[in-house]
Amino acid sequence: MKVLKSSRHKSSVDLDNVSEYRECVSELMKHPNVKLMETFIQHSDVTTLNHCLNVSYKSFIICKRLNLDCRAGARGGLLHDFYLYDWHETKPKEGKHGFVHPSIALANANKHFKLNKREQDIIAKHMFPLTLKLPRYAESWVVTLVDKWIAIKEIIM
Repeated sequence: MKVLKSSRHKSSVDLDNVSEYRECVSELMKHPNVKLMETFIQHSDVTTLNHCLNVSYKSFIICKRLNLDCRAGARGGLLHDFYLYDWHETKPKEGKHGFVHPSIALANANKHFKLNKREQDIIAKHMFPLTLKLPRYAESWVVTLVDKWIAIKEIIM
């Protein structure tokens, strides 16, 4: 097995899974609004796109190892923060960012992509327990937990 070391967060990427992962998210990555996430900072100096890619890839790997829907984990993970604004500067009219961005991200994602129920649940419920919306699927739990793990790493490293 080949391993490529990443310089930013000392994570490693299993090259045996990269092509399968890319196939899951290639349609999404071509979209200009997904590319737009590169212009917003998420945590510390990490862009929203890089944060979502980190969550997406780790969720894909975990879902694959658990024999879950790794495609839904990858796609939902990539779109979980697809709200398209700088949350440090922009205050959503719907309420506080932490509480409302999952519904904003889901509306944006549904506007641009055909999502299955698992992908929609991942995006809508990834902020549990803050939003009190209990994830319905195992894949949603994976992304929810991976998102928190990655966010902590991005903030403290």
